[in-house]
Amino acid sequence: MCLCSYTEHGHCGLLDIEREHIDNGRSVTELARAACEYAAAGADCVAPSDMMDGRIGAIRRALDGSDLERTLILSYAAKFHSCFYGPFRHAADSAPRSGPEDRASYQIDPARPTDALQSALRDEAEGADILMVKPGLPYLDVLARLTERIARPWAVYEVSGEYAAVEALASQGLVNAARAHVELWTAFTRAGATMIISYGARHARRWLAEAQT
Repeated sequence: MCLCSYTEHGHCGLLDIEREHIDNGRSVTELARAACEYAAAGADCVAPSDMMDGRIGAIRRALDGSDLERTLILSYAAKFHSCFYGPFRHAADSAPRSGPEDRASYQIDPARPTDALQSALRDEAEGADILMVKPGLPYLDVLARLTERIARPWAVYEVSGEYAAVEALASQGLVNAARAHVELWTAFTRAGATMIISYGARHARRWLAEAQT
């Protein structure tokens, strides 16, 4: 759940009046409103991916105040500013088009893992039911530390660039796609993930069977 597909500038939040910075407060208000709409329409879980400060608490309060307290929140608690989102952004035409040059001001700096911890602790305190690290492979160390520190179900997102890298290798006959994907999923699980989001989910049963033969 995000605002980037609903704004002409393509950012994950609303811009201020000068169109130079993200307006965190207005963005959080709209995200909470959207979460209630999804939940009222039947969503069992909402997953805000925007990385606005305070969004989890605002969404939790909005859901609870709308008699939607049973709706779960999966927080993109540790979403890093990563080049591995490239294939998705190209396919969805979702790169920022105006305002700040990129999303670095609200996504986590890859060189600052302590920010990931602070973000995850905040989201836990604000009421997130599930926490997630995104991308997966470059941040296995972060995932392992967070799962040891915070007793919540942890998800990991194998993003488009990670998935496409394996598929590109497989297309050249350099790796077995099924075995390579399952090896990555095994690493995520070993680092503490209890659920995995992957573009290969539709193939998971077959790949898991192939990897064991």
